[in-house]
Amino acid sequence: MRLPARLDVLDERPFRHVFGAQVVSLFGDGIVPVALAFAILDLTGSATDLGLVLAARTVSMVGCLLLGGVVADRLSRMRVMIAADVVRLVSQALLGVLLVTGRAQLWQLIALQAVLGGASGFFNPASSGVIPLVVGRHRLQEANALRGVALAAGGVAGPAVAGVLVATIGAGEALLADAATYAVSALLLATVHVADALHEPGDHATFLGDLRDGWREVTSRTWVWSIILVSSLVNMLGASFYVLGPVVARDALGGAGAWAVILVGCGVGQVVGAIAALRVRPRRPLLAAVLAAELGAVPLLLLAGEASLVSIVAVGVLAGIGGMLFNTLWETTVQREVPVEALSRVSAYDWFGSLTLAPIGLLIVGPLSAAIGVSATLWATGALELACASALLLVGDVRTLRAPS
Repeated sequence: MRLPARLDVLDERPFRHVFGAQVVSLFGDGIVPVALAFAILDLTGSATDLGLVLAARTVSMVGCLLLGGVVADRLSRMRVMIAADVVRLVSQALLGVLLVTGRAQLWQLIALQAVLGGASGFFNPASSGVIPLVVGRHRLQEANALRGVALAAGGVAGPAVAGVLVATIGAGEALLADAATYAVSALLLATVHVADALHEPGDHATFLGDLRDGWREVTSRTWVWSIILVSSLVNMLGASFYVLGPVVARDALGGAGAWAVILVGCGVGQVVGAIAALRVRPRRPLLAAVLAAELGAVPLLLLAGEASLVSIVAVGVLAGIGGMLFNTLWETTVQREVPVEALSRVSAYDWFGSLTLAPIGLLIVGPLSAAIGVSATLWATGALELACASALLLVGDVRTLRAPS
């Protein structure tokens, strides 16, 4: 049966298998915010400890991104992704077993999340770089939009399942379910065969030489480095949502179920945004992306104002729509404008730059909220996040760069 025009990218078998792997893996990723947050809150009761565990994962991922980008451009991107999935499977399975058996200690959670983050530092640049290899360039936006659907579906189903699992059998069992999804992802990726060793090292056949080449690709485009810089600030400020959101849910909204519902709301918005991205073709994609991204600060402001759960979920839907439109339009523009042989390195700089400040946010939000209060911290971070996103509208290339006809 013929697929609708916007979905015929699924006719391409390699992309179909890559997409299937991401559907499964991202469902597992959707389990983690609820399961891990309440595992730590049950273990120590401390928002600061939650921040430490999340920061360990992020620091490790950031520390491996640049190496991961070079390795992915030099070697098989598919093999890098499979190896990363295997490492993440082992790490998350060990964490689940420790929690289920009642032997988990905070340092173990920190160490295992650091291992998982390091593996993701290799996986993410390879994943971004593999898309132009499994679809034609004229189908890039459709492919990225469908990846967004997978992310969004995981954001809906994962927290919903996690809320049930945590409430009924426990956080450790929920994390074991997440570990299983990495196994399925690795098996699906193993069936994909593409000629993806595109980068042939030349005179600068060194790690630093490859990094310099990738850096030139980034700095030669004002719109690339400015969006990466602002994304880093936004991700640092947005850390308060993941650290203080569960605290607000526990203290004022009813507990783990309420936090799961909020995350599901964000996921529903992402589904809507991803579907919209299959059809939306803005002539100025980066301008549209930035305007959509401004919605991301609104949930922080409603959490700060102690709004009702219904109101927070509603704005979470809007934020999810905006975030997904931004991600799809941004990734598609990068894939169109950057040479494919350098794409994993540019993606590595994107991930690296965007996440560099996030661990700082994760580490300071807990102590800051203890000093000035949860509400005041959420008000401040939400207002600053909105201001940072709006500042991108001052960049000429962001306003004027046009999509190809």
